[in-house]
Amino acid sequence: MPKRLTASDAKARYQSVSAKTGVPWAFIAVAHERESSQNWNGSLAQGDPWNQESTHVPKGRGPFKSWEDAAVDALVNCAPRAALNKDWSIGGTLTMLEQYNGLGYANGPSGWVGKPYTASRKQRFPSQPSAYIWGGTDQYVAGKYVADGVYDSTVVDQQLGCAGMLLAMMSLDPSISFDGGHAPAPSAPASTVPPAKPSTPSVTNPAPGSLGDFIASIISAIFGKKK
Repeated sequence: MPKRLTASDAKARYQSVSAKTGVPWAFIAVAHERESSQNWNGSLAQGDPWNQESTHVPKGRGPFKSWEDAAVDALVNCAPRAALNKDWSIGGTLTMLEQYNGLGYANGPSGWVGKPYTASRKQRFPSQPSAYIWGGTDQYVAGKYVADGVYDSTVVDQQLGCAGMLLAMMSLDPSISFDGGHAPAPSAPASTVPPAKPSTPSVTNPAPGSLGDFIASIISAIFGKKK
C-alpha cells in the first residue's frame, strides 16, 4: 500500500493538489487511503463519489469535475480547513489528520460494546487513541467509528493508520520530511467557511499533563522529534 501511495503517477496527482492548497502531498495521500482506500472515484473529503453530491459528512459537497477539484474543496472549504494549517511538523501533521477525521476519539466516544446499537446500551468511553492515526501500531488495540457518529469499542480497525503509513512512505520516498516546510498556499484560498476560532488549551496546544500532552510524547518517541 505505501508503494501505491508513493508511485510516481499518484504522487504527481497529490502534488498538483498540494500546489493549490499548501497541504503536503503525503498528508493528502494518507487521507486518500483512509477515506477511500485510494479510490480515485471517491472524494478526499469522505470517500463518496466526487461526481455526485455527498451524503456522508461533510454532506452536500459536489458534484465536482475531477478528483482534484473535490480534493481542493475538501482541504480549503471543509472543516478543519487543512489549507489554513501552518504547522507541518510531524506533531502538527498528525494533529491535523486527527482533526480531519474528527475528534470523537480524543473527546471520549459515546457508543456501544458490540451490537445491537440500541439507545439503552449506549455508554460514554474515556479518550481513546484514534484508529485513524494509530491503527496497526502498538498505540492502538480496538475501538472504531463504524459509521458517522457510531462507535463500537469491540471493532478492530483493519486499515493501517496515518502514523504507520507515513513511516512506511518515508522509507520509500526520502523527499517526505516533517521539518515544517510545505508548498506555499494560495494567498487567498476561496473558503466558504470562516476560520475556526482559536481555543486554548487545544489538541494543537495541549495543557501539561493532558491527553494531548501524552499523545505528543508518543509522537516524540515514535518519530524521534521534540514536542
